[in-house]
Amino acid sequence: MNKKFLYFLIFFFIILFIFGAFYREKQKKSEIKISPTSTSVAIQKDKIIAKVARVIDGDTIKVLISDKEEAVRLIGIDAPEITDSRKAIQCFGKEASDKAKEVLGEKTVVLEADSTQDNKDKYGRLLRYVFVDGINLSKLMISQGYAHEYTYQNNPYKYMDEFKDAQEQAQKNKVGLWADGICN
Repeated sequence: MNKKFLYFLIFFFIILFIFGAFYREKQKKSEIKISPTSTSVAIQKDKIIAKVARVIDGDTIKVLISDKEEAVRLIGIDAPEITDSRKAIQCFGKEASDKAKEVLGEKTVVLEADSTQDNKDKYGRLLRYVFVDGINLSKLMISQGYAHEYTYQNNPYKYMDEFKDAQEQAQKNKVGLWADGICN
């Protein structure tokens, strides 16, 4: 074999190895892994991963973001109140809270911001959609009758049409809040 050809092959394989290693490293950085121990990892500009610390009620939770507890108000829904000291416990409030606890537990969730909404509400809670195991919690709560669709100050939001459709189906099927004789 020609010496020049041998050097060329060695050089070629070294370059191939370097580019392969660079590509694998780049792929690793772009992968997102959700682990039960992670409390917050940026995954996109408008989404982060957080761990549920506790459920306040059907539309408010507390999560750990970078080991700091933050209150989160779910965008697009309103669940009956159980913790507002200004109001009596509302019909189906305990059921809505229990459902949120059942679905969320202390799981890792994805929080999604919506550019059409403020970052926080007037109480300092983050305004976010919450996804658990790929499921939009707000839509689930509406579709199963634990909450109703809520458009704050007539300000349209990303999933508004889906949520309104989910409520229409829940009402039609008379589930949860919409069941006959549940809340008069």
